Amino acid sequence: MATHFEGRFEVEFKYRLADRAAFLAALAPLDPEVMLEDNQERDCYFDSPARTLAAEGKSLVIRAMAPSGIRLWILKGPGPDRCEAVNISDDGKAISMLHNLGYEEVLVIEKRRSIYFLGPFHLTLDHLTGIGDFAELAIMTDDEAALPGYRQQLLALAARLGLDDAQRETRSYRTLCEQQRESL
Repeated sequence: MATHFEGRFEVEFKYRLADRAAFLAALAPLDPEVMLEDNQERDCYFDSPARTLAAEGKSLVIRAMAPSGIRLWILKGPGPDRCEAVNISDDGKAISMLHNLGYEEVLVIEKRRSIYFLGPFHLTLDHLTGIGDFAELAIMTDDEAALPGYRQQLLALAARLGLDDAQRETRSYRTLCEQQRESL
């Protein structure tokens, strides 16, 4: 299970779901391994006062999941494929350390998440209040040369699940939440 989240690179495709139940019905015959279902996640995004991380295309996130108890320190970027995460035991202490280093909390995203495994791939089913339901199909690796092949395999998996390019969402959850906040 842990190997699904190891690596410096991540290939990920996100799809907006119009019908969550229909997607779950398409997933069931593939007999996925369930890691967790309906966990509540709280992602706290941090940046410097000058927003240097955002300018460099990076996101620094502390994630707390309940009831699973998983706590992660995540760095995404630069670039769409770069992603590293490490388990931490105390998200409150990590947040305090970031504040002491001069970082500010710039955004909090809360979502309901289920995680499934299909062979080497992981699939997350997310609900963000006011934004919608999404399926993310992904794999992490240290082998940068494997990324193009994984992209093709994930697109084939998406097709098996009834997902198509019209449903593809290329914006990050951070961007979607920031855009929603700006439109209010």
